[in-house]
Amino acid sequence: MPGTGICRIFAPVLAVLIAGCDPFSDARPMMDEYVERVARVLEADPEFSDIPSASQLPRRRDRVLTMPELDMGMLDFLSLYGCELQYVVGEKNSVMGRVMQPLNRLRYEIRFIEAARDCLPDIEDEEFAEELAGGIDSKLESLPIAIWNATWGVEEIEKLFTLAKGYYPVAPEGNPVSDLALDIDSLNAAVARLYSEDLAVSLDFAGDVHQRWQAEYRAGQLINSALLLTARLKDGTNLLKQRIEGKPLCINGQLNNQSDIVQSMFFSVYIEKIQPYVSTVTQGRVALIEPFEQLAEMQRAVMPESFAGWYERHLSQGAEASLWRELDVAMMAHTKAWQELLGQCGLRPGA
Repeated sequence: MPGTGICRIFAPVLAVLIAGCDPFSDARPMMDEYVERVARVLEADPEFSDIPSASQLPRRRDRVLTMPELDMGMLDFLSLYGCELQYVVGEKNSVMGRVMQPLNRLRYEIRFIEAARDCLPDIEDEEFAEELAGGIDSKLESLPIAIWNATWGVEEIEKLFTLAKGYYPVAPEGNPVSDLALDIDSLNAAVARLYSEDLAVSLDFAGDVHQRWQAEYRAGQLINSALLLTARLKDGTNLLKQRIEGKPLCINGQLNNQSDIVQSMFFSVYIEKIQPYVSTVTQGRVALIEPFEQLAEMQRAVMPESFAGWYERHLSQGAEASLWRELDVAMMAHTKAWQELLGQCGLRPGA
């Protein structure tokens, strides 16, 4: 048959035909197809709600916090001769030091505190010793700002959370977020140690983390998929409720041809196609989104106000405005609607 090879020939070239050949190969056509099939077996007209838009990560200039500078006079600086602190401060005052990237600035702040602590016992000038001790306290107080800038203030994180790369894959090979999950777990552990003033923590891994953020876009895909799932699950729930509140699927619990069709679609599409994708998105959420929520929550004290709203919407699991909370609610309502409808026929799932 000449038509049987069309999908095989053109699918690698045209992504549109991939969805046309198999609507269950990509998230958006799959969820639209699901709503259409629910409507078809229930003898109703499908109604598609608008999919809410997510917000991009706030601009970098709105995320980066101003780092306070420590004022040390020239005489004080010269008096540090012989201490490692002299060289640390000298590097900061160099041409390159004035344009430090956030991660290098965090490293500098840590080195300053450690070098100053080492130098302090050797300073004989009591007045300057007090000044330096105050400088150490000041650096410790501002360290959370440097940590924030080296995590949420870096440019690379914008690629990870971009919304321009569509939806999370339906049937990914392996775990698309495995390396990213390891990265964020390591970063959270390092931040927690820094917050406990354990400055011996190594940040050597952090540069590679930022590079992977720049090469990936999975967090944004997960956010897009959560909004898609929420909208289409609600659409399906509305169709199920219309039937529950209208003509019974089974009168007096008696099975019929339509109930057989509905049950068959429930297992072949909802159980075999939709639920696995929901599970895939949930696994990505647990592995990636929830640890990023932890990264932000640990730094709540210095979180910019312009970032807080985005955090509560896109990362928080329990905030009133959380899109993840909305997905949980939509999923529970959809499951309950299926149970009620199939329950009319004695086919309640799990019974």
